[in-house]
Amino acid sequence: MTASTISGTTAAGAPTAERGSLATLAHGLRLAPEFRAGLGVTLLLALVSTAGRVVVPLAVQQTIDHGLNRAHPDLALVRTACALAALAVAVTAAANYLMNVRLYRTTEDGLLALRTRAFRRVHDLSVLHQASERRGSLVSRVTGDVDTISTFMQFGGLLVVVSAAQVVLATALMLWWSWQLTLVVYLCMLPLLLSLRVFQQRLQVAYRAVRERIGEMLGAVSESVVGAPVIRAYGAQARTAARIDDAVARTKKAQTRAQTIAATTFCSGEITTALANSAVVVIGILLAIDGQISLGRLVGFLFLVTLFVQPVQVATEVLNEAQNAIAGMRRVLGVLDTPTDVGDPTPGRDLPAGPLSVQFAHVHFAYPGGPDVLHGIDLEISPQSRVAVVGETGSGKTTFAKLLTRLMDPTRGRVLLSGVPLDEVRFASLRSRVVMVPQDGFLFDTTIADNVRYGREDASDADILLAFTELGLVDWLAALADGLQTHVGERGESLSVGERQLVAIARAYIADPDLLVLDEATSAVDPATEVRLARALDSLTRGRTTLTIAHRLSTAEAADEVLVVDKGVVVQRGPHRDLVDAPGVYADLHASWTSSSR
Repeated sequence: MTASTISGTTAAGAPTAERGSLATLAHGLRLAPEFRAGLGVTLLLALVSTAGRVVVPLAVQQTIDHGLNRAHPDLALVRTACALAALAVAVTAAANYLMNVRLYRTTEDGLLALRTRAFRRVHDLSVLHQASERRGSLVSRVTGDVDTISTFMQFGGLLVVVSAAQVVLATALMLWWSWQLTLVVYLCMLPLLLSLRVFQQRLQVAYRAVRERIGEMLGAVSESVVGAPVIRAYGAQARTAARIDDAVARTKKAQTRAQTIAATTFCSGEITTALANSAVVVIGILLAIDGQISLGRLVGFLFLVTLFVQPVQVATEVLNEAQNAIAGMRRVLGVLDTPTDVGDPTPGRDLPAGPLSVQFAHVHFAYPGGPDVLHGIDLEISPQSRVAVVGETGSGKTTFAKLLTRLMDPTRGRVLLSGVPLDEVRFASLRSRVVMVPQDGFLFDTTIADNVRYGREDASDADILLAFTELGLVDWLAALADGLQTHVGERGESLSVGERQLVAIARAYIADPDLLVLDEATSAVDPATEVRLARALDSLTRGRTTLTIAHRLSTAEAADEVLVVDKGVVVQRGPHRDLVDAPGVYADLHASWTSSSR
């Protein structure tokens, strides 16, 4: 994976952050076509709503010039004009209501799709990518950044459509009544219109910084909450508080800068609007005195000026929301555009039935920007054998396990299960046949039963109770207040580390895999529980291919075969009894284990 992959790139290879605003919006609409559903009808309602607004100035002009500005007022014309104006207001209100309802529904459908796709893509990203970005920042992209898009699409997007049509209609009617006053209005507005591009660029930079700072702040807060026990244990509250305060302060600084630019833009619009109205009144009176415009048209023109400048004022507010939304859209697209380097093959293959064999064919692996941590691994593991992988810290043991479960793919070479290349196996087949139990078994904030059910969705409570019984853990389960229905809390923190691992092992047990990968799953339990689990795991692993990352001497001794990894290379292989008597890395590790256990 390259750095550009991690930051997010377009289909053409250009980084997401380098897209222009319109290109970003267009790309987002392509990825979430739900936003465009029924757009034609919504736009038609917007045009009806906008057209109805120019009826009132026309009614005012007709009433003054032809109904009232004469020796005998034409009351019938006045009544007709007022009735038409009232009808136009009613039609406009109805069209505006229907347009809003349709827009809100369509927007929510689009946001649902966008949020869902972003969430799923986060799960599709490799462990390398997830490790390269803070969890809080990823959560921010799926939540807060999508919310900024929601605000713009439901309010700003609506105003853009209505305002654009309103400016066009108002301009057409103004030109019909007085091209001179129309020119005055545009000359007053010209400086603001020319400066909007500058404001847009400055807001774009400012709000991009805002979204980044918010992501960093959420990441820092999330990390400090999860790491609270460590923070308290080391008395690091002051340092942590200072770090959070710094993140909050940087977020405030970014927000203040963006809002200052937005306020400047809005005030510029207010000043320009006042100038345009004043100029029209002064020059309009002079034209009326000269007989070049009637009183009705002048009064009606002032109504039109309001219709014209209102969208310009709104544009300054929409510009603010738009840049915030586009900054959020870029961050969401940064996730959606990131290629999944460990993807589900299409159509893919299923693993053959029965116990699985393992083959590493000249496998190399390197983390992005670093040297190889595995060098030309060539080995085969027979079906139904129990293999322990040992080695010093950093030797490549865990990388070995992640390649085998396809949490990562080799840089070079291939991993095969029963002769099928792993990158050709469908995820559904792989995950149902291969299970990994990490050293820190993660639990979800629900009951023990539901956590175990992640191993097999259709497992009943009776099936789960049987699994605990066969593992020799039914006494431990019975000692809990609510048994299987005991809530484990967030990340399982209502249980001890060892107890969480018991649930994780039960989850793997009920999944009934053909290939089991254990990252020393018993390392966090007490000696008595370890003995019980050792017996249960012996039953679980019998008849299955098992690969265990061994941190304890007892695990290596119980394996059929031991693989010794040193600096990314398998340097020794064989049964414990043969390796322990042969000079080499394993004999040294064994001596170290033996001395530390005395």
